[in-house]
Amino acid sequence: MSKKRVLFVCVHNSARSQIAEAFLKQIAGDRFDVESAGLEPGNLNPLAVEVMREIGIDIYQNKTKSAFDFYKQGRRYDFVVTVCDESQSGQCPVFPGVAEQMHWGFEDPSGFQGTWEEKMVKTREVRDKIKQQIKQWLKTA
Repeated sequence: MSKKRVLFVCVHNSARSQIAEAFLKQIAGDRFDVESAGLEPGNLNPLAVEVMREIGIDIYQNKTKSAFDFYKQGRRYDFVVTVCDESQSGQCPVFPGVAEQMHWGFEDPSGFQGTWEEKMVKTREVRDKIKQQIKQWLKTA
């Protein structure tokens, strides 16, 4: 049986989509080929790197990638999941041949205000919500 292909998309591919990719690979990498990409790839968010490191997942070496490059390459996915917040969800590309496109809205850590620790607390909340959403989805996927 071949693995289902999943793409997580957010604006910069710097936090939310990277976290989602890492969790799905960890939890169900035997069932899914997983990638992530952004609309405007930026730099990996150090908050995301740190909150994942706290739970034993290293995303430090990950590179940000372009969703439009994947689209132009003709990559095919069974599931495309946008993880940007509600205000950005309409910007995501439509991939041809996608069996199911879903939107899971999460706050963007790059917009968090406050001290480093205050931003870490909020980023941990986003991390935990993403993990919970993936576990919930896997019950039906």
